[in-house]
Amino acid sequence: MSPGSNMSEIAISALGLGVALGVGLLIGLERERNKRTGPMRSQAGVRTFALLGLAGAIATLIGTKGIYAASFFIALAMVVSYRRTRQRDPGLTTEMAMLVTFLLGILAMSMPELAGGIGVIVAVLLASRRRLHMFARQWLTAQELHDLLILATAAFVILPMLPDRTIDPWAAINPHRLWFLVVAVMSISSLGYLTLRSFGSRLGLAVAGLAGGFVSSTLTVAAMADRAREAPRLTAAAASAAVMSNVGTIVQLAVVVGSLSRALLAHIAVPLMVAGTTAVAASVLSSWRTFSSSIPVDTLAGNRPFKPAAVLRFVAVLAGIMLVSAIIRSALGNASLPWVMMLSGLADVHAAAASVAQATATGQVDVERAAVGVLIALTTNSLLKCTMALVKGSRSYALRVIPGVIAMVSGFAITLLTV
Repeated sequence: MSPGSNMSEIAISALGLGVALGVGLLIGLERERNKRTGPMRSQAGVRTFALLGLAGAIATLIGTKGIYAASFFIALAMVVSYRRTRQRDPGLTTEMAMLVTFLLGILAMSMPELAGGIGVIVAVLLASRRRLHMFARQWLTAQELHDLLILATAAFVILPMLPDRTIDPWAAINPHRLWFLVVAVMSISSLGYLTLRSFGSRLGLAVAGLAGGFVSSTLTVAAMADRAREAPRLTAAAASAAVMSNVGTIVQLAVVVGSLSRALLAHIAVPLMVAGTTAVAASVLSSWRTFSSSIPVDTLAGNRPFKPAAVLRFVAVLAGIMLVSAIIRSALGNASLPWVMMLSGLADVHAAAASVAQATATGQVDVERAAVGVLIALTTNSLLKCTMALVKGSRSYALRVIPGVIAMVSGFAITLLTV
C-alpha cells in the first residue's frame, strides 16, 4: 500500500472522527442546558455526549467486535441514567439521544455529511421541546390531527403503491399522477389553512396562493374557492390568493420552456413578465380591503384544513376532462397544433408548453407558431380556472378571480401579438 493511500485513509478517518465529535458536542450542548444541578441532576451532559459520538466512531475503526462491545456499555449507561432520573423525569429523551449520538458516530465514519445533517436535526428537535409540546397540546386540534393523518396516509402509503403509467387506451389516466393531484389539493388547502392561522388574513392566504401556484394554479383556485365558501368573510383574501397563484404558473412556465427551448423562451420572455406583473397587481387589488382591515383569524380558518370528499370529487372531474381531451386529440391527430394545445391546456398548461417547446427545439415547429400555441394553452387553462372559480366558489369569489385571470392572459396576448 502506497504512502499516499495511507494518508488518504487517515484523512477520511480524521474527518469521520471530527464529525462524530462535533455531533456529540452539538447534542451535548443542548442536553447540558436542560441538565439540572444537585444530586438528582442528569448524568449525561456535553462531555458525555461528545464521548458517545467518539465511541461510535472509534468502535467502527476497531470493527464489528468493537461495535458490539461499545453497544453493550452504551446500553448499560442508558439503563443507569434512566434508573437515576426516572422519578423526577420518567421520559426517555436523554437516553434515546445517547443512543442516536452513538449511532451517528458510527455513521460518521462512512457518511460524514449525512451524519452531520442528522445531528443538526436531532439537536433542533431536542431544543424545540417546549414549542413542540405546545403545538401538539394547545395549537393542534383533534380534527387537524385527523386530517394530517389522512394527508400523510395519502402521500406516504397510497401514492407509492399506485402504478406510474397510463392504464387506458388513450394514455390519459395515470393513477399515480392523479393521486398526486389529490395529495397536492390537500396540501395546498392545508397550507392555506396553516398560513391563515399563523399570519392572519392579511398575508396568510397570499403566501399559500403563491406557493400553491408552483404545484398547480388550477388546484389552488379550487382549494381557495372551498375556503371562501366555508368562511364567506374570507372571500377577498382567498380570491387574492387564487389570482396570486398565477404568478407561480408564469414562473414555472418560463422554467419549463427555457429548459427545452431557449429560443422560445426569448420570444415569450416579455409577455411572461407582463403577465406575471399583471397577476400580482390584480391580486393586490382584489384584496385591497382585506389588507386595510384585519379579520379575526378564528372566523376565517374554518374547522378543518380540507374536506377529503370535495378533493376527490374535484380530481375525478379533472380526470374526466383529461380523458375526453385525450380521446378528441387521438381522433384529430397532432397535425392541428392549435386544437392539440387547446385540449392539452385543459389538463396542464406546463405539459402543453413542454410539448411545443420540445417540438421547437427539434425544428418541427417554428418559434412564432410555438408562441401562439403557448398562448392558446394558457388561455384554455385560464378558462378552466375561471370555470372552477364560478362553479366551486361563490359569486363574489368568482367576480374577484375572473377579472384578474383575464387581465393576466390579456397582458400576455397583447404583448406577444404587438411587441
